[in-house]
Amino acid sequence: MSKAAVLGAGSWGTAFAKVLADAGTDVTMWARRPEVAEAISVDHQNPFYLEGITLPPSLKATSDHRLALEGADIVVLAVPSQSLRENLGAWTSSIEPDSTLLSLAKGIESGTLMRMSQVISQVTGADPSRVAVLSGPNLAREIAAGQPAATVIACTDSVRAVDLQKACATGYFRPYTNPDVIGCEVGGACKNVIALACGMASGIGLGENTNATIITRGLAEMIRLGVALGANPATLAGLAGVGDLVATCSSPLSRNRTFGHHLGAGGSMESAQQATKGQVAEGVKSCTSVRALAASHDVEMPLTEAVHLVCHEGMSVPDAVGLLLGRRTKPE
Repeated sequence: MSKAAVLGAGSWGTAFAKVLADAGTDVTMWARRPEVAEAISVDHQNPFYLEGITLPPSLKATSDHRLALEGADIVVLAVPSQSLRENLGAWTSSIEPDSTLLSLAKGIESGTLMRMSQVISQVTGADPSRVAVLSGPNLAREIAAGQPAATVIACTDSVRAVDLQKACATGYFRPYTNPDVIGCEVGGACKNVIALACGMASGIGLGENTNATIITRGLAEMIRLGVALGANPATLAGLAGVGDLVATCSSPLSRNRTFGHHLGAGGSMESAQQATKGQVAEGVKSCTSVRALAASHDVEMPLTEAVHLVCHEGMSVPDAVGLLLGRRTKPE
């Protein structure tokens, strides 16, 4: 039986640890705060991030990463994208030499413009074939409640991909494998930015036509960037692209959509952060790094540009909408 360490006890890390445990995998979580680890191990709850969800008694947690990583052949990295490098620096010496490293983080690193799999390989020295990413329409609370969902596990090593697939397949969670790591990571990073745009539009009172337009044109941006980086466009037409995009852009459970909605309704960046209960809306930082990555490949991403202008340069949401509508007309 596989032994998994899930490093990170936020809502998605906790939900995925529950999936692994439900699939029969031996799981130990690492939580930064001892009180979170205690609540998971003793009370079988994570009231800080998944209030009301009962966790399997077999799921253990610790605030000592060395204990979590001891003997783990699967290492699940479930911390925010912009803090992944720093955390990996502390964890690397405790990671087993041939373990599979599975990233749940969705973003492009600020400054380096690296995808998460690239950060993992650079910091740990792991061959890229040991690094996998997971992406799909995976809203944490729905999955933790056992609602049916599917996901994509991308890894260039098909044997590792299948091993991960077996470790997390349950009656309610269906993982598919895919060799296209780049496509899955581009989809995961871009969908958060587009969800911010959808939230902003809903916040100023715009309806479903606008939402559908943003999703569709956001997908076009995502595909353009993915292809420029070497992704397979078919990946972005699947669960890791369209699937994740629709869920994140449409659900009130989406932190990025919720954050954008509060900005559109006239809230500040600070009040929008409070509305997401202190959890990280990855798109807020990733919009800038996605924008820079696109510019470095001469890829046009006007929605991403607009989100960046609102989040980081003080543009109002109505002005951003006007900027988008004022662009020259052209063939689809």
